[in-house]
Amino acid sequence: MTSASKLNLVQPADLFRLQFVQSAAISHSGNFAAYTVSRSDIDANKEYVAIWIADLRSGETRQLTSGAAMDAAPAWSPDDKFIGFMSTRNEGKPQLFVIPVDGGEGRQVTTFKQGVGSGPSWSPDGKNLAFTAVPIEEPRDPSLPYRVTRFVYRSNNLEYLDDVKQDIYIIPVAGGDVRRITDDACMNVAPTWSPDGKELLYAASMFADIPDTLLPRLRIADLVSGQIRDLTGSWGYVYNAAWLPDGKHIAYVGVERGKPIGSKNDLWVVSSAGGKPECRTASLKPGVGGGLQPDMPVMGMTSTFPISSDGSNALVNAQIGGTEHIYRVALSGAEHWEAVVEGDRACMLMGAGDRQIVYMASDFQTPTDLYVCDIEGANEKRLTNLNSEWQASVSQPKVERLLFPGVDGVQVEGWIYTPPEGKAPYPTILYIHGGPHGAFGSTFHFDSQMLCGAGYAVLMVNHRASTGYDDAFSTAIKGDWGNLDYNDLMAGVDYAIIKGIADPDRLGVCGLSGGGNLSTWIVGQTDRFKAAVPENPVTNWVSFYGVSDIGVWFAVEELGGHPHEIPEIYAKCSPITYAHRCKTPTLMVQGEHDWRCPPEQSEQFYTVLKANGCTVEMLRFPNSAHGASIAGALPVRKAHNDALMDWMNRYVKGDKK
Repeated sequence: MTSASKLNLVQPADLFRLQFVQSAAISHSGNFAAYTVSRSDIDANKEYVAIWIADLRSGETRQLTSGAAMDAAPAWSPDDKFIGFMSTRNEGKPQLFVIPVDGGEGRQVTTFKQGVGSGPSWSPDGKNLAFTAVPIEEPRDPSLPYRVTRFVYRSNNLEYLDDVKQDIYIIPVAGGDVRRITDDACMNVAPTWSPDGKELLYAASMFADIPDTLLPRLRIADLVSGQIRDLTGSWGYVYNAAWLPDGKHIAYVGVERGKPIGSKNDLWVVSSAGGKPECRTASLKPGVGGGLQPDMPVMGMTSTFPISSDGSNALVNAQIGGTEHIYRVALSGAEHWEAVVEGDRACMLMGAGDRQIVYMASDFQTPTDLYVCDIEGANEKRLTNLNSEWQASVSQPKVERLLFPGVDGVQVEGWIYTPPEGKAPYPTILYIHGGPHGAFGSTFHFDSQMLCGAGYAVLMVNHRASTGYDDAFSTAIKGDWGNLDYNDLMAGVDYAIIKGIADPDRLGVCGLSGGGNLSTWIVGQTDRFKAAVPENPVTNWVSFYGVSDIGVWFAVEELGGHPHEIPEIYAKCSPITYAHRCKTPTLMVQGEHDWRCPPEQSEQFYTVLKANGCTVEMLRFPNSAHGASIAGALPVRKAHNDALMDWMNRYVKGDKK
C-alpha cells in the first residue's frame, strides 16, 4: 500500500475528478435498482449524468444510458421491463424517454417546446406516464414590458414564475394525445398515482396570493371526474407524501402551521377524503425528514417514501444530530418507531420493497455511493465505490467530533477536520452551515477536504437553530438572531483553541446563505478573524423582507413581526447595522440571479465596508442562483473554490498574492 507521506494532498481541481450517485429507484420485483451517476468534464465545461442498473442479488452493475447528456429521474414500469426517465439528449431541453431495461435505444415520448419539468410517474397499468411541464408553448419576450400581479413573482432557480410554473400532464406510453390535468397559477409537481389508477396525488405551491409560496400543499386530482380537491389546505407545510396500499389514506412528512419556524417535521396519516391528520412521530424529538448540508451536487431528497405492502409502516429519513438514518414508523395503533439503518454517516433513503431497502450513503471522507440491505437493516451491501481510485490517491483529513457547552450551558455538537500534514495549532476556518435550520455532520464536504489539503483545520458547529436535536434547540433564535447562534460558534472556536487544535492568531470564517449571514454578523462583532468569505448572505432584514422570494414569510417567522411592527428587532438582528465596525478583510461572494438572498444584500455590506476603509472585494456569478457554488455551472464551482482558497491564504496565512 502507498504510504500516507506519498499521497497527494486534496486540491481544488479534485472536485472535478469525483463522481456522485444522484438518485435511485428500486424495481417492483425488488431485485434491481436504477440509479444515476454524475461526472464532470471541466475542459469541456459540461456535466453528464448516466443511468445505471444494479442487480441487488449479485451486486453486479451495468450502464444503461450513454452518459452523453443529463439523464435523470429513472422510474420503473410496473412490469419492470422499461425505465422512464428525463433526458437533455435532444437539443438540450429535457424530455421524457422510455428505454428497455435489457438494453436498446431510448424512445422519446414528449416533445414540449420548453421541455418537461419533472417525471415520469407510471400508471399502475403501465399504459400512461404522468409528468409536469410549462403550459406556455412560446417563452415570453423578456425585452417587453411585463405586469406583475403575484405576491411573489420571481423565485430562486426559477426566475419569473408566470413563465415557468408547472402543470401536470398525462401521456400514453405508446404515444398519443397529451392530457392536461391541472390548469391554475400554481407550481404543481410530484404526481403520484393512486393504487387503482383513478387519482393523482400531487404537491401545489407558488400560490399567487400568499407570501409562503414555496411551501407546498397536497392536492388530489380525480381522473374520472376531472375534479381537484385540496387535501391539506392551510393545515401546514408538506414536504413529501405517499399513498397507502388501500388507496384510502395518505402518509406525509410535514409540520403544522403556527409552530415556530425550525420546529421538527413529523410523519402524519390522513384520509384521502380529507379530515384531521394523525401524527405518528410525536415522541421522536428530532423529527423525520431533513438532512445534512453537504458540499457536493447531490440533494438526496425524494418526493415520496416507501410504504409496506400491508400498509402497516413507512420508511423515512431521520436526521439525528450530525447523522442521517432510516427509520421505520408504524402507521396505525400505538405510536412506534425504530432505527433500521444507522451509522456515523448520512443514509438517504431511495426506495424499498418487501425484502430490501436501497439508499445512498456518504460520510466525512466519502461522496455518495449506493447501498442495499434487507428490510430489517441487516446484510448491508455496497453496490458502488465510485471514487475509490481518487480516495486511494489522496491524503484525507482526520475528523474529530466535539461536544462543548454553549454560553447558557446547553450542549453543542461540532466537528473539526485537521490537515494530514503540519503541526497543531493549525490555521483554522470556521465554516458555518446555512438555513439556519440546517446542520453539518457526517457527509462529504469538499471545501473542507480542499482547505485541509492546504494546511487548514476546518471547524463546523451545529449552533442554536440547527436541526436534528429538538425543537427547543432549533427554534431558540426566533427574534434574536446573532445571540445564541453567534455565541455557540464562538464557544466552538474557543474550545478548539483550548484543545490546542486552532491557532487563535490565524482564524478565518465563511459560509453560504445562513452561514453567509453569520459570517457578516461575526465580522461586525469581533476582530479575531483574519479573513471572511460570506456567500449569498442576508445582511439587512428590512430590504430582505421586500426583495427575497421568501422575504415576507421568512422574515416575519424568524423575527416575530413585520418591519413596521418591530423595527428595533430588524435593526438589531441585521449585520448591516454593525458593518461599519468591520476590520476583517472580507470577500463577498454573490450569485447575480439569487432571488433567495438577492445581490443587493451583498452589495449593501460591500458598500459600507468600502466606505469605512475595510479591505473588501466582491466575486459575482452571472446567471447564478442561490447555492450555485455547490450545484451550479462548473466555472462557478471552480471560481468559488479558487477564490476561497486564495482569500484565506492571503489573509489568514499571510501569503503574498
